[in-house]
Amino acid sequence: MKNQKDIKCSFCGRDKSETLVLIAGITGHICDQCISQAQTIVQEEMSEKLKHTISSQMNLLKPLEIKKFLDQYVIGQDDAKKVLSVAVYNHYKRLAPKTKKQNDVELEKSNIIMVGETGTGKTLLARSIAKLINVPFCIADATVLTEAGYVGEDVESILTRLLQAADYDVAAAERGIVYIDEIDKIARKGDNPSITRDVSGEGVQQALLKLLEGSQVNVPPQGGRKHPEQKMISINTSNILFICGGAFDGIDKKIARRLQAQAIGYAAAKDADDIDKNNYLQYISPQDLKSFGLIPELIGRLPVITFLNPLDKDVLRRILTEPKNALIKQYEKLFEMEEITLNIEKSVFNFIVEKAMEFKLGARGLRSICELIMLDFMYEAPSDKGVKDITITLAYAKSKLDKASINKLKVAS
Repeated sequence: MKNQKDIKCSFCGRDKSETLVLIAGITGHICDQCISQAQTIVQEEMSEKLKHTISSQMNLLKPLEIKKFLDQYVIGQDDAKKVLSVAVYNHYKRLAPKTKKQNDVELEKSNIIMVGETGTGKTLLARSIAKLINVPFCIADATVLTEAGYVGEDVESILTRLLQAADYDVAAAERGIVYIDEIDKIARKGDNPSITRDVSGEGVQQALLKLLEGSQVNVPPQGGRKHPEQKMISINTSNILFICGGAFDGIDKKIARRLQAQAIGYAAAKDADDIDKNNYLQYISPQDLKSFGLIPELIGRLPVITFLNPLDKDVLRRILTEPKNALIKQYEKLFEMEEITLNIEKSVFNFIVEKAMEFKLGARGLRSICELIMLDFMYEAPSDKGVKDITITLAYAKSKLDKASINKLKVAS
């Protein structure tokens, strides 16, 4: 057995007397300083491997390929898909180690804001992109956010959700995607700055500025106000991509007013005739977001603006059957699990689309109508072992909707 004085660290050779802790192994020893240094090396190596992983993924996924993937899940919206594909590709390209040493040019991130009616696919686009890139992704709702010190959630709770999605891996969370939904609900009440406190409007927009631009934020891992004694986790938001979405109900009137105000003179009047009055969102500009109630500082931190077209009958018809997770495919799978074959007449698809257009519920309205039509079959079929085939006819679909209370929506709209 070795004398205590002869025991040394097998890595650096320090005597036991020169160390705070000397841990014994099977054939050697290691001191606390070597452990600390080894931990730093491991963290740096893991961080570099993570960067290279993201870089190699994005080398395989060019904007065209990203859009091709999105086409499998989202029908139409080509303009929005192109903008998202380029913005996401450029964002993750700037994280590659090779780009940081070229001519000392720092590439800034480009956060995105999507404007579109409800049910047009804003959330689905963001979720599909996160699935493709395989990075932590979370959806936050802007309606519950308030200024610090008031009832509601702090803006830091957005990063808490991202941290939970990354399984508390800070390095992974710092390269994630955050989708902030209902961003239009925190618009200030008027175009002019507030004289009094606007704790769930302009105040939230100001609190979001530091998150969107990129800064070191102390995040409570379990939520801010329920556990005030908890230890904070520091997250750098410089490499987090923020995608904001909102319906911005009524912004089309502001766009129309701006376009008509610019139409002065004979030549301008001819240009005004070329404006598509059925879809004013395609002409959206930062000026319109400002007049809606977003502060200029927030708009400046969301440089990429894109719009989603309202859904027409053709697009709704394709949404029913074409995407990978199409609604009809989901119902077919549900019945297939009960060993039942589901058959639906083509005329039923057109009927569902017509009703969805009447109710003005977007793509989400398709599911509401399908649920009403399928309800009795889904209720009875699992218990009836003799049923092997189900066919839904147009007459049956009409009879189910005539009895349903959802028909009153048509009167209300």
